[in-house]
Order: sequence, then C-alpha cells, then structure tokens
Amino acid sequence: MTVNRQVALTPRLSDAARHCIIPDGIVTSDFPRLNQVATRLGFTFDLWQQGLGTVLLGKRKNGLYACGVGGAVISIPRQVGKTFTIGLIVLLMCVTSKRPLLVFWTAHHTRTSAETFKDLTSICDNAALRGYVKHIRRANGQEAIEFMNGSRILFGARERGFGRGLHTVDVEVFDEAQILSEAALENMIPSMNASPNALAIYMGTPPRPNDPSEAFTGKRLGAIKGVDTDTFYVEFSADRHCELDDRNQWKKANPSYPHRTSESAILRMRRQLSDDSFRREALGVWDEHISMHAIDTSLWGQSAVDERPNGGDLIGFALDMSPNRKAFSIGACMRYKDGTAHVELAEYRDPSREGTQWAVDWIASRWSKTAVVVIDYQSPATVLVPELTKAHVKVTQTSLRDMGRAVERFQSMLVERKLTHLKDQQPLDIAVGGAILRNVGQNGMQAWNKSGSDVDISPLVAVTLALEGVATTKRRPGRKQRIN
Repeated sequence: MTVNRQVALTPRLSDAARHCIIPDGIVTSDFPRLNQVATRLGFTFDLWQQGLGTVLLGKRKNGLYACGVGGAVISIPRQVGKTFTIGLIVLLMCVTSKRPLLVFWTAHHTRTSAETFKDLTSICDNAALRGYVKHIRRANGQEAIEFMNGSRILFGARERGFGRGLHTVDVEVFDEAQILSEAALENMIPSMNASPNALAIYMGTPPRPNDPSEAFTGKRLGAIKGVDTDTFYVEFSADRHCELDDRNQWKKANPSYPHRTSESAILRMRRQLSDDSFRREALGVWDEHISMHAIDTSLWGQSAVDERPNGGDLIGFALDMSPNRKAFSIGACMRYKDGTAHVELAEYRDPSREGTQWAVDWIASRWSKTAVVVIDYQSPATVLVPELTKAHVKVTQTSLRDMGRAVERFQSMLVERKLTHLKDQQPLDIAVGGAILRNVGQNGMQAWNKSGSDVDISPLVAVTLALEGVATTKRRPGRKQRIN
C-alpha cells in the first residue's frame, strides 16, 4: 500500500515530458498485461514509466507496434532510471512472449554495455523472475541472458562491431544513442527485417557537439517537426536557460527526483561536471547549435582519404593552442598545381604535460622545406613566436580579416570537392563536428567558434590556417615535399 501511494505521487508521462510525440493509430498496448506480471513479481513502475511503456508497446489495428517503423526515441538525463525502465520492460517481453524473442542491447562503449548487463542480471536475480531464466552467459564479449522459453538478450558494444551479420532480431535497444553513427545503424537495422514485429529503441542523453549524433538528432527533429508520424519521441529536460542549481528544474528534468534519485546523486554530477556537461547530462537540455554545424559532417566524411595524394608542390604548417593550454595542434597543408589541397593534423599534444619546446624543434627541423608557418595573433600559441624566430623560422601572424578569409576558403574548397583530409584523425574530426561560426568585423566574415566549453577546435583552426598559408605565401622552398 505504501508503494502504491508513492507511485500515485509521481508525475504522469504527459506532465513529466517536455516532448511526448505519440505515433498515429494506437488502438491497444501490450504494456498493461506486462505491468500485471511485473506487479505479481514484485516490481513497480512509476506513473511516467507506465505511460512510456503503454505507448512504447502500443499497437495499431494490424497488431504491429505503432512505432515499429520509426522506432522509439528517448532523450533522458542520467540518474532517471532508464535502464530499469526499459530493461524491465524488455525482460518481461522475453518472459511472456509466446515465441522466442531475440533482443540486441547495444551501447557505444564496452564499459556501458557491461554495466547494463550487470544491472539486468541483478534484476533477474529476483526470486520470482529467476525461475524464467535458463542461463546467464558471462564470458567476455559473449554476455547474454537466456530464458526458459528460448528468448535471448545479447549484449555488446558497437565500438567492437557487435551485431553485424546477425538476423531475425525482434528488439534492438540502442543505448548511448547520442553516440550512434549512421554507419553503425546501417549495419544493425537490416538485422530486424525478418522479424514479424520488430521494435527499435533509441535512448540517450543530449549529444555533445563533437558526438557522431546525426541519427539521434535527425530522429528528434523529424518527430518534433511532425515529419515522421511513425516515431515515438519522448524528451525529459529542464528549461534551456534555467538556473543550474534550481531544484525545481531538477525535478522538471528528472521525474525520479527526489523519491528515487537522491539529491546527492545529482549534486555529485553538479560538482564534477562543467556547466555545459551538467546541462546536458543531468538536465537533458539540448544544445541550441547541435543541428547547426558550421561544417557539413557528411561532406567532411566524403572528403576523407586513406593516404595523402602524391605530387604536392607546397607545404605549410600552422600552430594553435586551446585557451586552457591543454591542447596544442600543428596543422599541415599540401597544395597541388591543379588548385586542390590536402590537410591533416600533423601533431596533437598536451602542453600542460609536454610543454611547447617540442613544437619549436619540430617546426625548425622542417623549415628549410616549408613554404609558410602560420599562427593567429589571438592564439595562445603566439608565445612560441620568439622561440621560433630564434630558430630562424619566419612566422606569419594572421589578423581577424585573415581568419575570415581562411574560413571562407576552407568551406568553399570543401564544398567544391577541392579539399581532402586524412581519414580517422579523431581530434580533427571532433573539432569539425563541434565547430560553429562567429561573426568577425563588419564585412560579414566569420571565424570558427566552439559550440561548448568542452570542445577543442584547435585542430580545425590549425589546418584552416595552414590552408590559407599555402594559398597566399610567396615563399618557394622546394617541391614535392612530404608531411612527416
């Protein structure tokens, strides 16, 4: 009776969620039946969890899940109880199904997948549920829960290629959906095509600016704009510009606070995360710029090459350091006679640990064959100018106007397919994904800016200035140089 009274005080889904977009045509749901089983086994869903489950397992007249085509997309902060909510629903689906179900539960990171496996196996240790479990496979990389009726839940990390090549999957749970690439999605979604009634569940926190979040972001925007009527979208979040220590905003973002999620749990995140991270991770607030990348990431991906093209006639370098002095980037650019160019991140180090003398030595050893070395006049990397000058390296320092021209050149050449970059240079790829634009001067020019305090764009600034340097320099030290 005490539990029921507590549940009655929890918010309903319609009251708790900022966005609750329900697919068309729901006439019935499997959840009420599962909820009865949960109660009999000693588990209790809060009101908002019951509402989520009802829509998640809602069916149309044809008996298929209403969100079976578009999927269920859940944007939810940490410490709300998503693993318990979705995990218990999936466990109950497996236990009560009249035919064996195959479930994939994937996360981006191995650690997250392992933690989820541990959480769900602990639920299975419940005395009433234990009798339905046939075997728990704990071998590393083969984690699985097998049920007496033949249903199975397989766990794995997408970073290790989990799920590729398998088929007839009935339910796929994409945990950490904010780090779900289109490539990973393309590898896994086809595995559901043979299922008679498949269901895909995407759940995660609002993505960081540097996350490969096109799939998660695209599904959110499609649902909010009403483009996709086959998607169930739920978002729990505080007000965008709220006071971060406002407990009422914590309650607005987290329907489990304070009766299930303690104040200390949220305070721990508040103390240990930056403001931007806390806003996303604990309060569920999406970045205003998350869908406004300065660089088209798909176009950036298309311009990647495995090896730098041969035959370049000029090479240039540029140096940039992050404002917090924890990242130092050397960008390189090779220019070609046909008007194309190739950029890559030549060096990326932490000056708080390694200092900066290595950068002076690195540039000086290559100066005789280098066309230009560039540093922006506002960059913390200007501290190296005196040392580079002593090493007989001529440094070109750029102004705001120069930066504006450099950014414009970079974007134009990328769009015109005249610019390539080396594949899988993570710091540079992250910088590209996290860059937005800021206005400089009165002439409409723009420069790179970072979309959050936890984004480092120094690799992008470095390769952009290196490109501008080789495009404008008059120095001709030699031809057919290599980037070492």
